[in-house]
Amino acid sequence: MKILITGASGFIGSFIVEEALKRGFETWAAVRKSSSKEYLQDKRIHFIELNLSSQQQLVEQLRGQDFDYIVHAAGVTKCLNRQDFMRINCEGTKNLCEAILEVGMPLKRFVYLSSLSIFGAIKEQQPYEEIRETDIPQPNTEYGRSKLEAEHYLDTLASRIPYIILRPTGVYGPREKDYFVMAKSIKQHSDFAVGYKRQDITFVYVEDVVQAVFLALEKGENGRKYFLSDGEVYQSTTFSDLIHEELGRPWWIRMTAPVWVLRVITFFGEYTSRLTGKVSVLNNDKFNILKQRNWRCDIQPAIDELGYQPKVTLKEGVRRSIKWYKDNGWL
Repeated sequence: MKILITGASGFIGSFIVEEALKRGFETWAAVRKSSSKEYLQDKRIHFIELNLSSQQQLVEQLRGQDFDYIVHAAGVTKCLNRQDFMRINCEGTKNLCEAILEVGMPLKRFVYLSSLSIFGAIKEQQPYEEIRETDIPQPNTEYGRSKLEAEHYLDTLASRIPYIILRPTGVYGPREKDYFVMAKSIKQHSDFAVGYKRQDITFVYVEDVVQAVFLALEKGENGRKYFLSDGEVYQSTTFSDLIHEELGRPWWIRMTAPVWVLRVITFFGEYTSRLTGKVSVLNNDKFNILKQRNWRCDIQPAIDELGYQPKVTLKEGVRRSIKWYKDNGWL
């Protein structure tokens, strides 16, 4: 079986590549000229350059290829310009699918990695309820809006491309850079939280996302959409407490600031990004993500229909992540 993974050089994509190789797939990694191959060193990997910004070029690049499966993990979570979210996450998905149709590729499965963020800040009244697939998405970030638009586009292709959509909550693990910022901050003796209202948070370890990808390839029904988490719900301090423990409990100052303070910080973070041309972790999208209080989601359909069973607890996942950061000189 022949599989193509877009976003193969990224955090989640690189783990999908590794699992595909373990399973004996003829594994193709879609990259750009500027893509790092740091985590794509296995000699069994086949590389293909794909320009997701051009449908015409994609047709030329995919012509003659006969992939059985495609996992579309390419995308951006942070951008300098708001329009880039839609251009890369939505238009890139559309260009890829239109090229697949134009070359007549007989796909068995197309798995798209979306996000719980497409739902935004819904069900925020306590006691919090799980977000379910029957709820109406109300994305409150440019990232969430772009992912939702990509989903809407895929919904128009139900009779032409056999797609399955996965909606993971916060994905963490080795190689991940955003949660790493928290670990780095704690090592430097500070932890920062936002808002005084209860916050229910969910996580999923990267290897459990990869598990779901291959279950979807094997068992997913055309057009279905699945939430992914580790099945547990945590408070806002749980993750940082576990990091603190794995770092040997350095002395620290834990600060909880009102939401308006975060608004000021992210405003200046966004402004600085535009001046320097470098994307800041603390941006307008991050403000809406951090102030959101309810990240509960219903993973039962993934369990019932795919056989998805989260294997890595948050404690174990944090342990593995911190060890990797240390072993690779990040911490």
